[in-house]
Amino acid sequence: MSIFHSLYKGLQDACYIWRKEMMQVVKDEGVLIFFIFVPLVYPLLYSWIYNNEVVREVPVCVVDQSHSHLSREFIRMCDASPDVHVKYYAQDLDEAKSLVSRQLVKGVYFIPRSFAEDVYGLKRGVVSVYCDMSLMLTYKAIFQTAQMVTMEMGNELKTMLGGHYTAREEAIATRPLDYEDVPIFSPSGGYGSSILPAVLMLILQQTLVLGIGLSAGTARDENPYRSLIPVGDSRYEHTFPIVLGKSMCYLMVFMVMGAWLSVAVPRLFHFPQLATAGSLLCLMVPYILACTFFGMMVSCTVKYRENVMLIVVFVSVPLLFLTGVSWPQSSIPSYWQGVSWLFPSTFGARAYIRLNSMGADISDVMPELRILWIQAVCYFVLTLCVYRFQFFMARRFAMERLKFLKHKRESKMKE
Repeated sequence: MSIFHSLYKGLQDACYIWRKEMMQVVKDEGVLIFFIFVPLVYPLLYSWIYNNEVVREVPVCVVDQSHSHLSREFIRMCDASPDVHVKYYAQDLDEAKSLVSRQLVKGVYFIPRSFAEDVYGLKRGVVSVYCDMSLMLTYKAIFQTAQMVTMEMGNELKTMLGGHYTAREEAIATRPLDYEDVPIFSPSGGYGSSILPAVLMLILQQTLVLGIGLSAGTARDENPYRSLIPVGDSRYEHTFPIVLGKSMCYLMVFMVMGAWLSVAVPRLFHFPQLATAGSLLCLMVPYILACTFFGMMVSCTVKYRENVMLIVVFVSVPLLFLTGVSWPQSSIPSYWQGVSWLFPSTFGARAYIRLNSMGADISDVMPELRILWIQAVCYFVLTLCVYRFQFFMARRFAMERLKFLKHKRESKMKE
């Protein structure tokens, strides 16, 4: 009977702590912003910025020293492409470099004086392409446009010099092996469909850690013993109900935010959405649990509210690279891959992309799900240990404080 009574008492304490933590979340404006406002608004803003998927009409400058019909044809075809817009003409490369340095254009097409003579003289004509490498998307548009135009002009020249009689013969001669460019797992071939799903999972982890860290900083500010656990409240005597009650609060809030980020946002912006509701639920439960206990463990190291913001903002970009989405996983050094195993976002983002963008089945992401469950259990145990240590140190500090005050009062009475 005592076992059931202890379980009932522990459940009552956990519900009490859950209610207190929920009230703290509602009262604290900073925590409310990172728990509600940021997960709701930030993904919309980020997805809206990259909703065009690819860059169009990138401004370029042309240095045409040939002034021939062939060079003008090359310029017209580049300008007619959807990716490039010929905005300026320059006399030489120095003038073109000045336009690039002033960010008026993103690249330069340089056509040498001997361009037409080389081509018509059965030599290789050369067009030099200079790109601003500060943004890879503009570089890709400028370079690929020049590449496709030169290939198309080369095919036309082959047709003229081939001496064929029918259109079929000309097509076979210019392109004996035809190909079709089909982007895999990204129908638009754009940035949003390939990168933003991983960003959404990272936002979920970072906002959860930020909110828990801010809540922990507030608790330390209000508690004179600098602890996350109130001293003197009988309902905070055991560690397990404390961790359970707090995690119930965070889990309730972020299961809703997780559904918003993983289901609603991709649907609003027409990202690939191939996962079923059951597979997403199987992923989000261990992922949010792992992020919750990870955030609770990290919050024990937060002394002030501002510290957690600095830490989370600093590691956000490295964590995105460590997921293996924006940078190939095979190119990441082994020691950095070991570091990535500490963060739930690594496996949460990989599993989400395979399910939602690649159409994988739940059995295909089972290794990631197992690791997420292992992380959830390990961080839960570590959180229990850290909270227990916090409780021990808080009580010890309180006892020392009481002894000091008692000794001070006795000294005054003797005087």
